[in-house]
Amino acid sequence: MTTKYYIEEIYTEPLQAFTIWMKQSGYTEATRKEYMREVYDYLYSLDELPVQQAGKLHVVSFLVSKQESAGDKTRNRTLSALRSFYAALIDFELANRNPALEVKKSKTEKNKIPVYLEEDELKKVLAYVEGRYRNRNLAIFLLMGYCGLRVGEVHRMNLSHFKKEKGTLEVLGKGRKWNEIPLPDLVVEYLAKVEKDRIQPYSSREEAFFVSQKGRRLSIRQIQKIAAGVFDAFKQDHPHLSDLNLSCHKLRHSFATMLLRNNVDIRVVKELLGHASIETTMIYTHINDEQKRSAMTAIEVPKV
Repeated sequence: MTTKYYIEEIYTEPLQAFTIWMKQSGYTEATRKEYMREVYDYLYSLDELPVQQAGKLHVVSFLVSKQESAGDKTRNRTLSALRSFYAALIDFELANRNPALEVKKSKTEKNKIPVYLEEDELKKVLAYVEGRYRNRNLAIFLLMGYCGLRVGEVHRMNLSHFKKEKGTLEVLGKGRKWNEIPLPDLVVEYLAKVEKDRIQPYSSREEAFFVSQKGRRLSIRQIQKIAAGVFDAFKQDHPHLSDLNLSCHKLRHSFATMLLRNNVDIRVVKELLGHASIETTMIYTHINDEQKRSAMTAIEVPKV
């Protein structure tokens, strides 16, 4: 019997509950696969101990083994998976506590400065959005870079979510939470163009706002591929940024940084980003080298 089938036989009900819970909660397919892989490893480490009886010690022990081989980032990702797993069990009344919530995340990741583009760099990137579907792809970049949407939120966007007359967008975020955000006028204009010139879907029931050339909802992978092509072209002309690891999520980082640089209240930024906690938003309150230099020039050192 393989390890996978062994785990499924011992922990059938918890695994089924977690699978259903993640789908109901709107987790992307990639996240579901990643979290399930982490949970399989965790359950194997329990050595047939019922999940209800596992406590903080079991979680910490498993995380330490992860951290030794892969570092803090992997440890925190695993912890997130376990927190979600136990949340699912509690929802389905298969457990009455979440021991993973009793474990703190690694400080290394909390203190990590997000990768982002400066405001002028973000504007320059848009010039590299070209091709037959330029308006569609430009609208996608604007939603991520100037509205802060996650790639999954762009992927899930339906025609009915865009309120052209109100100039707002209903966003289905993490945990299937809805957030209505006001859109900049230029973004409204581009979305209206995309809506008008939208590719005819293969299925008449398809409600996707962004449709691929094959007539299906534009997948997360396709959106990421579009963004990667634009970033590659941009980096070729800006070699000083060649080492910057740009991605769809870095556009969201750029949006959050831009708002805070313009003195937008952090509580407002939290709501626009759809964060559950203001602690998550706090990672964008980083100080760059230029700000440090500017602060130091204000100090007059006396001659002695």
